[in-house]
Amino acid sequence: MALETSPEAPAAVRTISRLLSDYIGKLGAVWIEGQVAQFRPRPGAKSQFLTLRDTDADVSVTVIADAVLVGSMNPPLEEGQRILVWARPEFWAGNGSLRLRARDMRAVGLGTLLAELARLRELLAAEGLFAPERKKPLPFLPHRVGLICGRASAAMDDVLVNARLRWPSVQFEVREVAVQGVQAVSAVTAALAELDALPEVDVIVIARGGGSVEDLLPFSNETLVRAVAQCRTPVVSAIGHEQDVPLIDFVADVRASTPTDAAKLIVPSFEDQQAIVTQLRARSLRSVQSRFDRADQGIADATKRMRTTIRHRLDSESQRLEQLLARTRALSPLSTLQRGYALVTTDNGAVVRASSEVQSGELLQVMVAEGSFSVSVETVKE
Repeated sequence: MALETSPEAPAAVRTISRLLSDYIGKLGAVWIEGQVAQFRPRPGAKSQFLTLRDTDADVSVTVIADAVLVGSMNPPLEEGQRILVWARPEFWAGNGSLRLRARDMRAVGLGTLLAELARLRELLAAEGLFAPERKKPLPFLPHRVGLICGRASAAMDDVLVNARLRWPSVQFEVREVAVQGVQAVSAVTAALAELDALPEVDVIVIARGGGSVEDLLPFSNETLVRAVAQCRTPVVSAIGHEQDVPLIDFVADVRASTPTDAAKLIVPSFEDQQAIVTQLRARSLRSVQSRFDRADQGIADATKRMRTTIRHRLDSESQRLEQLLARTRALSPLSTLQRGYALVTTDNGAVVRASSEVQSGELLQVMVAEGSFSVSVETVKE
């Protein structure tokens, strides 16, 4: 039955603590999986205390285990390790805390981890998070590159040094965070959200060096994988070596085999681009020169054809002119005069064609082939 309370009849703290202890005590022993967030061995103590943390949520609980049970763990218990605990929940009414009393503890084996990763991979793939069509292209030359990496890590140096060797003016926004252990997922996810919110960041690189499957587990965490899928900024995954394939590689827009490879992907090579520009300039000059040469040749050919056409036209017109001149000469009165004929005209220039057109004593003009003279009519005959 529910506890009945009111402002006039409130329950005491001890009552609530006792009820919680009773309720939790009825749960019985349960198997729990989690990650060891904190463990400080207490040499000689009968009981050992450790903090078990959920890998996908910021939730933790204290576990009390017998020292013999802790000592029998293989491999030895350490922070960051994934374990299975069979424990009975206990609520300590004295300080209001929830604890787990361990009865059995086991390390999560590699086979179990791989099986879990395979299941998660199938789940995310079915949701379409790995689909090629959702991946965003990388910018040709980013204004600023976001880099998430370990503190003072070799992966950070690989990305920064190689990227600046390729394009010296490239700018970085670096976030050095934990990339291994219990804080890795939350730290990388927070840095990712922060960089994704910066409008000047055009691409984000998540880089980490190589390690064991257990070391790289944060980059197969469902929370982090989904955070990468939701980024508006293109994300490059550069985790481990070529053979390492955490789940973040499948959801990232581009996968780099190593941090050094990531540097080659995010910025072009200045020397390569300079060589391309030089080649394009040379090709342009050759193309322009070729066009000039073809134009010069075309002008020369056109000039030659024009001269030939004009010469043919002149020759043709000369021949036609000579023919017209010959015809004109043949039809000219001068040609008739050359044969001994004369042209007789009156003083007013009228041509005399009949004797009746002149009178005795009239002065006439006579034109012969070579010159002219005047004559006076003495006698007119019909």
